[in-house]
Amino acid sequence: MRVNMARSLLWRAAGVLQLSRSTLRLEPRRFYGQTEPEPPTVIQQHEGIRRIILNNPRKRNALSLSMLESLRENILTDVDSNDLRVIIISAKGPVFSSGHDLKELTSTQGRDYHTQVFNTCSQVMTLIQDIPVPVIAMVNGVATAAGCQLVASCDIAVVTEKSTFATPGVNVGLFCSTPAVAIGRAVPRKVAMEMLFTGTPISAHDALLHGLVSKVVPEERLEEETLAIAQRVCEASRPVVALGKATFQRQMAQGRDAAYATASKVMVDNLALTEGQEGIRAFIEKRKPVWSHKVEKAHD
Repeated sequence: MRVNMARSLLWRAAGVLQLSRSTLRLEPRRFYGQTEPEPPTVIQQHEGIRRIILNNPRKRNALSLSMLESLRENILTDVDSNDLRVIIISAKGPVFSSGHDLKELTSTQGRDYHTQVFNTCSQVMTLIQDIPVPVIAMVNGVATAAGCQLVASCDIAVVTEKSTFATPGVNVGLFCSTPAVAIGRAVPRKVAMEMLFTGTPISAHDALLHGLVSKVVPEERLEEETLAIAQRVCEASRPVVALGKATFQRQMAQGRDAAYATASKVMVDNLALTEGQEGIRAFIEKRKPVWSHKVEKAHD
């Protein structure tokens, strides 16, 4: 009996040891990949094109304070470098951006925190329009509230046929007042008001019809079409593009006569640049212009 009991204890011990070894083998798998949290945005740059990717699909790429701060940093990094010609903003996952993170907007966060969120958001949206290079939104999916504001703030927006756009804040008790600043300047007033008062999404084709986006393409061609536009921008003179972008934004905020006065002066200033004269000479001589991408005055 003692022999049988000893054998039984040995088998149990062996089983425990086997289980322990199995458990030990599984432990690394269980914890494998638990590294630092993913950054809220990912930035890549190649041949003048900077790509900023919203990188929190699990939270529908909500524009949390950390996301906005990361986006601001990505936009401002070496923004005056001649190596940067155009920025593309896109997103991982089926939602481009669902807007602000509502968990950050509860009363427990406090008024000061809320002020910081909306001030940072406004800084990002105005930066997009104020920096010297064009910014393109590449949208494949849903863009709502501040996410729709982000699309409206970009200079160009290329979207897929399945993309939709909405300002549904009114339905959760928070009217989309800041998104309305950008959207109200991108689409007709009555279209903006319907979007804001009802929160009803509009399709990609309706967004194109009303001027919210630039182009609607099949999903499989989104990258190709967006990069084609970015590459065309890269073929132009950086200071000429920068001058043109700044002037467009300024004159759009003016009345007609003031806008013509502003634009006429800038045309003369443009002609005084080395790049302006190089472009005209190249056209006359039937050759491709050779850009220096430097802001230099032409010799008299």
